[in-house]
Amino acid sequence: MTRVLVIDDAQADRRLLRDALQADGFEVEEAEDGQEGLRKLFADHPDAIVLDVLMPGMDGWAVCERIREFTDTPVIMLTSLDREEEIVKGLELGADDFVSKPVSPRQLIARVKAVLRRSHSHTEEPEEFRYDDGALIVDTAQHEVLLNGQPVELSPTEFRLLVALAAAPGRVHEYTSLLGSVWGEEYVDDIDFLRVYIWRLRKKLEEVPNDPRRIVTERGFGYRFVRSS
Repeated sequence: MTRVLVIDDAQADRRLLRDALQADGFEVEEAEDGQEGLRKLFADHPDAIVLDVLMPGMDGWAVCERIREFTDTPVIMLTSLDREEEIVKGLELGADDFVSKPVSPRQLIARVKAVLRRSHSHTEEPEEFRYDDGALIVDTAQHEVLLNGQPVELSPTEFRLLVALAAAPGRVHEYTSLLGSVWGEEYVDDIDFLRVYIWRLRKKLEEVPNDPRRIVTERGFGYRFVRSS
């Protein structure tokens, strides 16, 4: 049985998430603060973690940072402030996903299944693909990205997003299409999530991220990947 650890100081929220997850077949462990959550993580080795951001004492940011020091267990953060700002901060600390409060149990279950599916897919053999425009090389067989001969470090999700874009240079990739193909159908309305990842790619691949030449926004539609000439 797949085990999920819920770390949240609000008892009512923990109960809501526990009941929903258990009804869907998950085994659930609970922790009411960050320290207890870390102890249960060490002891029980859950398959996924649902982590509230706003907790007294050790907040969710500190807990996520500590988690990433020793495990790549998927972490879904529960956010309630400026969501895009929190996504940026969470990704920098190693979070995998974000769900806004108040939480929809159905949405949370879908996102837990999605992060588990993506974490398992990391070990699968990727479909072979190579892009080379003389400046940028994207090679799935070697799982590497080179820009002007220098390696570019990307997270697994950033790599999947870049492959999706580079697979069809010049084509406009609609928001929903990218979200569905890279993250899953559970994410097709989460445009702010995609926007943050596009910004992260631009910072790593563009000479001037605020004036992108390679990953171009088609306002109201999506993004277009431009082959370097």
